[in-house]
Amino acid sequence: MNEQASAPRVRTRRQSLISITKRPAVPFVRAVAVRAVAILAALVIAGVVTILLTGENPISVYVTMFEGAFGSGPIIWKTFQDIAILLCTSLAVTPAFRMRFWNIGAEGQVLAGCLACAYAMYRFGGVIPEWLLMIIMAVFSVLAGAIFGLIPAVFKANWNTNETLFTLMMNYIAIQLVEFFLKIADKSGSNTVGPSILSHGWYPTLFGQKYLLNIIVAAVLTVLIFFYLNYTKHGYEISVVGESENTARYIGINVKKVIIRTMILSGAICGLVGLLIVGGTSHSIDSNIVGGRGFTAIMVSWLAKFNPVMMTLTSFLLVFLERGAGEVSTKFGFNASFSDIISGIILFFIIGCEFFINYQVHINAGRKRAGEPEKEVSGQ
Repeated sequence: MNEQASAPRVRTRRQSLISITKRPAVPFVRAVAVRAVAILAALVIAGVVTILLTGENPISVYVTMFEGAFGSGPIIWKTFQDIAILLCTSLAVTPAFRMRFWNIGAEGQVLAGCLACAYAMYRFGGVIPEWLLMIIMAVFSVLAGAIFGLIPAVFKANWNTNETLFTLMMNYIAIQLVEFFLKIADKSGSNTVGPSILSHGWYPTLFGQKYLLNIIVAAVLTVLIFFYLNYTKHGYEISVVGESENTARYIGINVKKVIIRTMILSGAICGLVGLLIVGGTSHSIDSNIVGGRGFTAIMVSWLAKFNPVMMTLTSFLLVFLERGAGEVSTKFGFNASFSDIISGIILFFIIGCEFFINYQVHINAGRKRAGEPEKEVSGQ
């Protein structure tokens, strides 16, 4: 027998230079420290970029950003109003996201709520009592948002359609419906429907602040959604379906029912947001009235790890950056691109630190590792 032929052969397999593994749960204090360091590093890098591109003192830029969000009483109220609307929209998509139903249609669902509210104000304003009109506005808005959430849920539950594309396309349907309504309601041809037309059904101000009602609704909704997701049977079923639909079916959960029910809830909350925007503050409507909040809400929900309480802080951060960046552009005469650069740097570091909190990067010293010797049977 040939000794060389009978010797076991050793296979070598290439190993990646860098590997990524899931990190064990990081203590809360350490996670907070990592996020604080990331924000500090972001401010330093953004300051260097500011000096290189503009020559301005970065401290002055940061002070201006703060003034843009909290410079005076009216500004503060507007900032918290923006936080409230973004937070409510984020709360709306969170139940669906926990179920791993990627609802990208919050923009259209909110817009559907805005349209339904505006239609009720236009159609019944001055015809029925104000208190009854406000009730009809609320019912119409919530129902419209729920329908826009129901349609993709039915198709997903019964025919397993791609919910991401479906909900995304529903946004464009909502936009065109609003454009159609504008052409009907505005007889002058200017294609705008404002307070002069939607002059009835305005929700009352509280203590002289028209934004206070929206802020209170956002606070109450945060508590309710937190309780719903963590301490109710429905919340438990959402989590199980999100982990594994097969497991959910095995333990007797009706997956189709959970999908449809959760998306109805998600869309209904979006409809409520539309009611707050049109009936509570703007008293007007156009196809851009939501202002991209439906897409920003996806980032808020994801950064907060679908935790309604943490979404309050995430919404605060994003609104602060948006309003602060706008003030920087106005005061220093920079174009909007510079403000976006600063906001992007800060968000990059914040999102990046979340990666390092959850995952660990390993640098492998060797490029090859030995495999198990191959067993080879030799002939006689």
